[in-house]
Amino acid sequence: HVQLVESGGGSVQAGGSLTLSCEASADRYRANCIAWFRQAPGKEREGVASIDGGGHLYYANSVKGRFIVSRDVVRQTLNLQMNDLRPDDTAIYYCAAGGKDSFVYPGPPPTCSTLDYWGKGTQVTVS
Repeated sequence: HVQLVESGGGSVQAGGSLTLSCEASADRYRANCIAWFRQAPGKEREGVASIDGGGHLYYANSVKGRFIVSRDVVRQTLNLQMNDLRPDDTAIYYCAAGGKDSFVYPGPPPTCSTLDYWGKGTQVTVS
């Protein structure tokens, strides 16, 4: 069983930055697709960014140029660096991953063909 744990959320003023991290618990876990999603109050969940097994990155139009995804394969973490934050970036941010047979749907917005594992989310508030 794989557990995903997000961290790094918090409150920030508009124009500020935050970096979220998603850590996978299982040893030698290799997801072929990992994605960040967010859900704002009263809105549907939306894809923010995805990365495939080859390291190719895909971003939603709303965050392109502001958010940057990076992956630490050794530590099995996926980071989401969020710059120039805006009030409409306020949401709960979730990390999700597909298994070794999953692949990216680039969208936009991006997602994975299967989302087998989910974290519990971390709150980001921009005022």
